[in-house]
Amino acid sequence: MAEVGAPVTMSDVARAAGVSTATVSRVVNGRYGVSASTIAHVRSAIERLGYESSLVATSLRRSRTNVLGLVTHTFQSYTAEVLKGVMRSLSRSGFDLIIYANSDLYETYSEGWEQRHLTRLSGTLTDGCIVVTPWGEMRSSTPVVVIDPVRGSTVPSVTADNLSGATSAVEHLLGLGHRRIGFIAGRSSLEAAWSREEGYRKALTAAGVPVDPSLICRGDFNPESAVPLAHALLDRPDRPTAIFAASDGMALKVLDVARELGLDLPGDLSVVGFDNIPEGAFAEPGLTTVDQSMYRLGYEAARMLKSLVTGEWEGRSRIQLPTNLVVRGSTAPPRSTPRP
Repeated sequence: MAEVGAPVTMSDVARAAGVSTATVSRVVNGRYGVSASTIAHVRSAIERLGYESSLVATSLRRSRTNVLGLVTHTFQSYTAEVLKGVMRSLSRSGFDLIIYANSDLYETYSEGWEQRHLTRLSGTLTDGCIVVTPWGEMRSSTPVVVIDPVRGSTVPSVTADNLSGATSAVEHLLGLGHRRIGFIAGRSSLEAAWSREEGYRKALTAAGVPVDPSLICRGDFNPESAVPLAHALLDRPDRPTAIFAASDGMALKVLDVARELGLDLPGDLSVVGFDNIPEGAFAEPGLTTVDQSMYRLGYEAARMLKSLVTGEWEGRSRIQLPTNLVVRGSTAPPRSTPRP
């Protein structure tokens, strides 16, 4: 252990971390060949011993790694489409990409996952990070761009025009003649979830249809969360003739529940989702949905982050992309007399 008052050396860090001095050197200099867990272990020893206060460490902390991070809860169709856009945007840019994901999106220990990952990545492994649908606000020593921010977030972000998209979805159902339209909402902390619910309410109100609170169920974008909610809506004697779900994953589960109950699709029930994930096009019937161009969400987020890292960004700190209604076979006019 170093003497009291003596400068902390790389050898001190190596002893504290239980690794070789050469490994510490590779970590400090940002070189390849060191596992992420070892890097985190060495960085922890550096911080504990105060080695970061040295001029060498300070200068290295300010240097670029030319690596960007993408932090997400887990990989589903939505995230995979976003990643395609990120990779396209980074093509030939000189930046590499590290991806961090939780093993399970919906366990209770997920709370704060994004901050934990950012703390590990920022300034040591990456020059900046894209965070997909976080659970809360974040702090980072390097630039961060969020795809679908939480409500009230001030972090640079890219999102879809969720209000317009949801409004068009419900207007489509109203135009087919539906008046009892159920809604399965998304995770309440996300701005997108609130905007989609606002669009649902706005379209009904504009058409002179009273908003029935009993037809609004609150999910969390987890597809499985929609199963009991779909049963709650469809098991009632005055069931809705249509359901708008705030994500395609939840909408596809609504289709599953409707089939289990013996309902004809779309004769007895019309269903609309939001996202336009590939699975929706191959469902039976094909899912009517709102396309929010997940590929472009990723592309624009990576473009913004690159420019923030290099100091070249001169645009707005918030990008909102247009949405488009995609009509498929899961929607039709309601039956004049519902089946028993």
